[in-house]
Amino acid sequence: MATAPPRAHACDRVLSMALYPWALTGPMLSVVANILGGRLAGDALDTTTFEPRPKAETMVYTGGPQATANGKAVAVIPLHGVFAPRMNALSDISGGATYEEASRALAEAMATPEIGSIVLDIDSPGGSVLGASEFARQVLKARTQKRIIAQAHYEMCSAAYWIGACATEVVAAPSAMAGSIGVYSLHKDLSKALENRGVKLTYVSAGKFKVDGNEAEPLSETAQARLQGLVDAHYARFVGDVAKGRGVPESVVRAGFGQGTVMTADEAVAEGLIDGVMTLDETLARVLPSGTFASATALTGVAAPAPPRDTPQEPVRATGQDLAAQQRSLKRSLLALGM
Repeated sequence: MATAPPRAHACDRVLSMALYPWALTGPMLSVVANILGGRLAGDALDTTTFEPRPKAETMVYTGGPQATANGKAVAVIPLHGVFAPRMNALSDISGGATYEEASRALAEAMATPEIGSIVLDIDSPGGSVLGASEFARQVLKARTQKRIIAQAHYEMCSAAYWIGACATEVVAAPSAMAGSIGVYSLHKDLSKALENRGVKLTYVSAGKFKVDGNEAEPLSETAQARLQGLVDAHYARFVGDVAKGRGVPESVVRAGFGQGTVMTADEAVAEGLIDGVMTLDETLARVLPSGTFASATALTGVAAPAPPRDTPQEPVRATGQDLAAQQRSLKRSLLALGM
């Protein structure tokens, strides 16, 4: 019995996600290709192992009442998981991040007088280019008013580095990974797979190139040229934002900065991608006036018993190589996007 193809709107969403460029780490490329390809071929997205995740809160840390009164509190904004624009109500179980939510959190912290510094707690392999530059430029603007520190805790790659590079300063935990400055799009020719499943997709369209590049047939020359143009355009914007953030010419970013590779924290310092190597705890202790935590509350006013802790005892997590966890995060993100 042939497997039923995905619903029309879901198929359209998958094609849209596949055809638009991504700013993700290399290991995630095959994960994205397999998941998107499977969805287009009609595979159901298994959600049986998904559990609701508590929404990450922006936390405010103080070194004491006087420090808070002087506008010296520190806000920590969590930016975790695969980035994508406009997740719907299912984002509670997605485990990913949205540029819109990140933008709102940053704006709220900027509008709070008691907050003097903001730490972006980043642990992400990157994500969609759609929305990345807009949020990165919001960070660039914010740093003219308050100190913004981007902390790789533990992965700050591709679109996540795009954002982090625009902070006042960029630091990384000793075992963190950073970089992967590059953009790609992907095309997975599913014509044979669909044929084997007894599925034939027929596109009825208007407009010469409306369905050019669909994954039910081999990639045409015109579609490949169009995709390359999109990739080049987003890469140019990526490079330009990183250059502004790091205060270097665009030529330096293109010729150096790893040229798309992922680097260790020490390598990233040597290449000029980050400013130093330190844990999140060390960053907070350095920024807080007293050097110690006096209190921690959510920006919404909910009390929190303890500050975040680094977890060097988790080597797989700390080195950013837990691909199974990343795959689950991406699947959750796709689910949240209605795919």
